[in-house]
Amino acid sequence: MPDPMRRRGREGQRDEAAAADSLQRGRRGDPAGSGGIIFRQGFAALTELALSGVQVTACALDLATGRVLFSVDDHLSVPTASIGKVLLLIEVAARISARDGSGSSEGSDDSRAPRGGARPGPGAEGLSILNRTAHDTVADSGLWQHLQVPALPVVDLAALIGSTSDNLATNVLLRRIGLDAVRARAESLGLRRTLLLDIVRDERGPDDAPQLSVGSARELATLFRRLELGEIVDETASRLVTGWLRLGVDQSLVASAFGFDPLAHTGIDHGLTLFNKTGSDAGIRSEAGVLTGPSGGISYAVTMRFNDEHLRNRLAVIESMRTLGTDFLEHVH
Repeated sequence: MPDPMRRRGREGQRDEAAAADSLQRGRRGDPAGSGGIIFRQGFAALTELALSGVQVTACALDLATGRVLFSVDDHLSVPTASIGKVLLLIEVAARISARDGSGSSEGSDDSRAPRGGARPGPGAEGLSILNRTAHDTVADSGLWQHLQVPALPVVDLAALIGSTSDNLATNVLLRRIGLDAVRARAESLGLRRTLLLDIVRDERGPDDAPQLSVGSARELATLFRRLELGEIVDETASRLVTGWLRLGVDQSLVASAFGFDPLAHTGIDHGLTLFNKTGSDAGIRSEAGVLTGPSGGISYAVTMRFNDEHLRNRLAVIESMRTLGTDFLEHVH
């Protein structure tokens, strides 16, 4: 676990007490017939982290009813690293749906089919070819920077973002679409504390946004729930976004507890389905997703901010997110 402060004054002790109290207020009651507090292991792990100085924000919603199952400071807008790229994917999907005239899902008998099944075709907008430029170049996550192909269609760029959080593909799409359009779409969806603030940069200067994205756990959990229900923009747009996110290979955080093959989990596995998006940066680990199983479904968002000076601090955060994921799995399976 992160080292507790060895010389805490009264102010530090009050801060720790406040952190524990915040987690206690977030603890929810018994589900019907459970016989105990739900997410008990996750609550204990997050409490221990909070007492060590980690900032925890989290929210879990029942997929069917929207009922809050678990929450910790879920109203706070905190840095979420790459999770904000989901807002870009939503705007891309909305444009494909609108321009290709495929937005209506009325009369469709497969609108509630498993999301790993057939998805809407890309249409003319989705097949538009975009070139990468030197200005778009950025390191870290993603595959395109390691490939020779100089241009790709819009839908392939979206798939790269959904699968590997591709930074280069993100910048190319943002150059095409514009941050203002992404922000306007987020506002139209009722998001007030969840924003994509900037392009991806190797270094952030004083004139740049301090973070790539910010978000609140409640808004993110609600957004992912609405994506699963086909309520974001329209059914077609929601299906496109969830299809891209199902390709995600990062299952190092909450989803590490679910037992999926990280490279192949677009269908149903042991009665479970998943789509998620992670965000990682120095001192930040964040994940939002939807997990469904034989006993129900849950949409969730968890963000941890911590002192990343020592590896043990990071490992403790990752382990606690996995512990919470175990609770989520037990709830739906």
